[in-house]
Amino acid sequence: MLDLGSSKEIDSLIAEPARLEGSVNVSGAKNSVLRLMAATLLTDETISIHNYPATLLDAIVHKDMLEVLGKECVVEKDILFVKEPAGVKNKLEWDGRSIRNTLLILGGLVARTGFGAVPLPGGCSIGGGSGDRAYDLHVMLLERLGAKVWEEDGYLCAKSKDGKLVGADIHLPIRSTGATENAIIAGSLAHGVTRIWNPHVRPEILDLIDMMNSMGAQITVFGQEHIEIVGKDSLRGTSHNVIPDNVEALTWLVGAAVTNGEIEIIDFPYQHLEIPLIFLRESGANLYRNDNSLIVKGSKCYPLEMSTGPYPGINSDMQPIFAVYAARALGQSKFVDLRFPGRYGYASELNKMGLDSTVDGNLLKINGGNPLTGNTVTALDLRAGIALTLAGLFAEGETKIENAWQITRGYDQFIGKMNSLGATLHPTYKK
Repeated sequence: MLDLGSSKEIDSLIAEPARLEGSVNVSGAKNSVLRLMAATLLTDETISIHNYPATLLDAIVHKDMLEVLGKECVVEKDILFVKEPAGVKNKLEWDGRSIRNTLLILGGLVARTGFGAVPLPGGCSIGGGSGDRAYDLHVMLLERLGAKVWEEDGYLCAKSKDGKLVGADIHLPIRSTGATENAIIAGSLAHGVTRIWNPHVRPEILDLIDMMNSMGAQITVFGQEHIEIVGKDSLRGTSHNVIPDNVEALTWLVGAAVTNGEIEIIDFPYQHLEIPLIFLRESGANLYRNDNSLIVKGSKCYPLEMSTGPYPGINSDMQPIFAVYAARALGQSKFVDLRFPGRYGYASELNKMGLDSTVDGNLLKINGGNPLTGNTVTALDLRAGIALTLAGLFAEGETKIENAWQITRGYDQFIGKMNSLGATLHPTYKK
């Protein structure tokens, strides 16, 4: 983990009570930049990615993966330059921590070279072991494009017939972000036209399409109905700005509300958070809009009820952050997450701090408004980690968060930004 110059990986994090105040800039979106980095495999020309969140742990892992594949990656402040000096390898030989973006790397490799092999994917285990985060949709879409897909010695492999994928109609049974992205990447260099039916069209998808179209791809979005990709023989280099991270922006908003703080959030992505903002305004958040920023001050937290769902609804990533808001609110809040109910694991960690919450199938009930007390808790995944950190800011005493490296997978310059707003976070590092 790199955080403000540190090359050490965070082990645990101690948070003390604090009132957040000041201004903070929203970094480039984790859920966008990783997809953009996978798309650099589609060309041998140079791509520059601006607003690059350079200390993001998953971005660092992805950069290292690209270098193993033969790319040359140079970071200059918040710009990532991806070059290809001497061709690209089609097998990712990687023994480090895996991320689910390896699936998109596979799509990019087989689209460009006719063959790809990547380690079986990793990432947040948030499906409660139910298989909800499996990769069957990725296998299906690559097979629809004419590839043979198989597992071999811990690798997921794909090979196209005659070295080229063939455009096809891909019908997704659910609105899957990852499958939509992989179909876009793989279809961009396929022979003929690919249509993705029932795609998940969300800001990160549109950001990927914007960059790929600037690379010479021909991709058209027909709302949430379908996406059409006219395959090209090759793509060129480009320069692209990553969209702001909407989950990070939401984190600072909720952080101000639960600590009775006052924060100006610079580069706030209003257009990507319309539904979450409605819930927060109606639940006591006091918001003031500027041209390029949002000011949060004088908020009161009231109970809320919500269900997660595809964009423009409440993303499952946001649910743990809203739960901390509910912990601060006097009364009962209810959450329904039909896609990833296993993500409720963080609630049991918050219960160690005194939260009164219960899980009944897909339903999470939180009886909020009671004081929380600092305790030793564990970041089960990235979003659980940020929820526990936010709770630690208004709990009595110190909160120690184990496995805190998870947080830095998705938050750029996390400790520096938090401490600049008045928090006191004490990290310990792995030896």
